[in-house]
This record gives sequence, structure tokens and C-alpha cells, in this order.
Amino acid sequence: MAAVTSPPGATQKSGRRHMSDGTLVRWFILPTLILLILWNLFPLFYSLYLSFTRYEAISNQPPVWVGLANYAAILSRKEFWAGFATTGKFALLSVGIQTVLGFGLAMLLRAKFKGSGIITTLILVPMMLSPVVVGVFWKLIYNPSYGIFNFLLNPANPRAAIDMLQAPNTALWAVILVDVWMWTPFVMLLCLSGLSAIPDYLYEAAAIDRASSWFQFRRITLPQVAPLLLIAVLFRSIEALKSFDLMMGLTGGGPGVTTETVSIKLYRVAFNANDTGRSAALAYIVLIIVICISNVYIRTLNRIRGE
Repeated sequence: MAAVTSPPGATQKSGRRHMSDGTLVRWFILPTLILLILWNLFPLFYSLYLSFTRYEAISNQPPVWVGLANYAAILSRKEFWAGFATTGKFALLSVGIQTVLGFGLAMLLRAKFKGSGIITTLILVPMMLSPVVVGVFWKLIYNPSYGIFNFLLNPANPRAAIDMLQAPNTALWAVILVDVWMWTPFVMLLCLSGLSAIPDYLYEAAAIDRASSWFQFRRITLPQVAPLLLIAVLFRSIEALKSFDLMMGLTGGGPGVTTETVSIKLYRVAFNANDTGRSAALAYIVLIIVICISNVYIRTLNRIRGE
């Protein structure tokens, strides 16, 4: 019988180890995955540990374990509860007004007309700006000496108008007005995308049945756009509950503590009082509140969608 000969180089090739596609993919993904885990989880767990300690970041002393003392101190002091009340009031009013105005603008812009694209683009400009920049130029607008806002309030004598950012009764409303101006376009954009996805045949069938405009809005428009509207409210509520840059740029928490939200209070505890442990505990209290509110929104959204 003739001996079977293998082609040249077959012995060397068969001895090599071949890497499968799955192994190759894992080797590419693994370093990135490890980096992301370390980048996200380490600060999270380290700050959680610090919330149970007495620690100052600028000192050379190591953290001292105090258990729940930081949480008990926060929840037992009225100044912190006042900050939570201010944050809740700001979030409720600003998000509520943004929801109504954003949905109304979306209903108006839903109908295509000449120049609607340009108008939509101009309306979206505020949400593209940095909150710090928005705070600076709205502070100039509110300026009692040369700001245009006081001129609109009292054209005859602008300097006699009230200083919106320095009056305790109007400071929070002034910040709410700026937040509404900046983020109403975000709600409008999501609502507009939801309105655009509603099939025309639903309205045509309703028109054939001689349904009123209110019936069409209540039975067709609102249920169809409700999921996206609720998502917009969820995102804006989360942002409003941890709002810092806009409030800090406009009032710095003043006058007094009228506009001192939880985020500004956290900043002062961490960097003015240098109490890193207590500020970490306050941050986790805010996190728990945001998670609870988010779960309520998500359950409501799932119920609307029938899941």
C-alpha cells in the first residue's frame, strides 16, 4: 500500500492553537468591561463606605466608622428637611409647567405649516445651552439696573421693579421660570415624536363616527402620547431633584436659604464644612429618593402600556 503523505507544513499548522471567534470577542471586550466596572463601581461603593464614617477629605486622618450617625444627623435636622422641601417644590412646579407647556407646543407644531421647521429649531435652542451659561445671562436679564426683565415689568421706571433674584418671595419662581424656559423644549420634542407616530386612520375613523375634538383628544391623542410624555416627566423629575448648576449660577441658594436645594446643601456640607462623610450620606439619601420616584414612574408607565 502506498504511504499517505501530508502536504508540506501541515504538521506545523496542525500544532498551532487557533483562537475561536467567541474567545477573540471576549478578549477584546474584557479589558473595556473591567475598566467600566472599576470606573463606576469603585467610586459608588467607596462613597457608600464613607457615608458610614466621620471623614474630612482635606485632613490626613483616616475615616472613622460611625455607623448610621451621619444619616441620623441629617434626618433629625430641620435645615436638611427645609432643603428637601425646597427641592420638592422646585421639581413639582418646574416639571408640571414644563409638561403642560411642552405638550401644548407639541400639539401646535404637530400641524405642518410654512416655517414650522425653523420655529421648532429655534424652540429647541435653549436645551442645547450649558446650564451655567444660561444662569449667567439670565442673571443679567434679571439685573435690576439694566436687565430687560424689569423693563418688561415696569417700562415707565424699570429700576422701581422688584429684584427677582434677591426677593425671598420671587427668587424660587425666578429660577423656575429659567428652568421652564430651558427644558420645556425637551418635553415638547418627546411629545412631538409621539404625536407624529399616531396613525392618521384613527382620526379618520373618529371623524366618520362624528366624534368631537375633545373625544379624539381624550381617547386617541392622550393615550397614544402618554408613554413618551411620562418618560419626559421621569427624566425631568430626576434632573430637577438633583438640580445644582442652574440654581447655583442664579442665586447660589439665596437669598438666605430660600433657593437652597439638597444639591446646594450637599455642596456646602462637602466643600464649605469639609464634612465628606455626612455629604456622602446626604447624596445616598437623595439617590434613594430618586430611585423610589423612578420606580413609581416606571410602574405607572408599564400599567399604561398594559404590561
